[in-house]
Amino acid sequence: MATTGLPESISSDLSRVTQSLQMLAPRWNVWVLMTLAEKPLRYREIRSALPWLPDSQLHPKLGKLADAGLVERTEFESRTVLYGLSVRGRELLPVLGAIATWGGKHLEKDMVLDPVSGNRVPKAVPRAQDMEDTIALIAPRQATPILWALRIRGVSSAKALAATAMPERHLTNVYPPLNRLAEDFLVTKDRQGNAELTAAGRDLAPVYQALSAWAAGRPLTQATRHPVWAPQAARPLASPAMWATTQPRTPAVPTTPVRAATWKPGDLFSHTAPARPAGAAPTTGRTR
Repeated sequence: MATTGLPESISSDLSRVTQSLQMLAPRWNVWVLMTLAEKPLRYREIRSALPWLPDSQLHPKLGKLADAGLVERTEFESRTVLYGLSVRGRELLPVLGAIATWGGKHLEKDMVLDPVSGNRVPKAVPRAQDMEDTIALIAPRQATPILWALRIRGVSSAKALAATAMPERHLTNVYPPLNRLAEDFLVTKDRQGNAELTAAGRDLAPVYQALSAWAAGRPLTQATRHPVWAPQAARPLASPAMWATTQPRTPAVPTTPVRAATWKPGDLFSHTAPARPAGAAPTTGRTR
């Protein structure tokens, strides 16, 4: 467990969350999980659903997800083998739903021409892609500890932030991940170098609430009681709202209790484009 300057109970919680993110972070992991969300499938059915994933990647990925306790492999006397989500894997679905919701609202989309209206509209993005892109922002080492430290401290200098998020490492080690989070518009910095969460960063609350509850084996109905990411009173923005990066898009996920997601056929490969809020600034962040 990475050492932090946070209380032991919060540090342990943070460690479980970061480990969960590392388990989900490898590319295509959430795609495989979503492919199995409806029912167990034979290997060839999974391969057909994910045709771009060669056997050399798919087979070991299924094995690793099984080792992680998220996927079950069942072999029948007829030599039929089915892969399906374990109980633990099914409990993860509403967590993935919270991650997809944040991505659908905050990650930038390419604009395409609607043949019906003739207007430019956001291009549809698969929910699994929303999940993968969101996880890519918060899974890198030190990203989540810094975000948690800023949630606790509010406006913070780099020195104070390093003491909270990575006390055993040299001060200069805080700058690369902090700068990356700023580039991804999850953190904003002023001219003095003080940092705080952006609106998009604060809106990660439902994501971290859900991950924390799942990682600790608690019901998601208790997720909003999180000691760090519990709902807070609205605060004025520190700077104009920005899109969230390497993959950005639109504002605010309301901080409400996490509800179980109901997956329907097509959820893996389709995604309804979120409506842009009136008066929203044009997207300026990096596209996918």
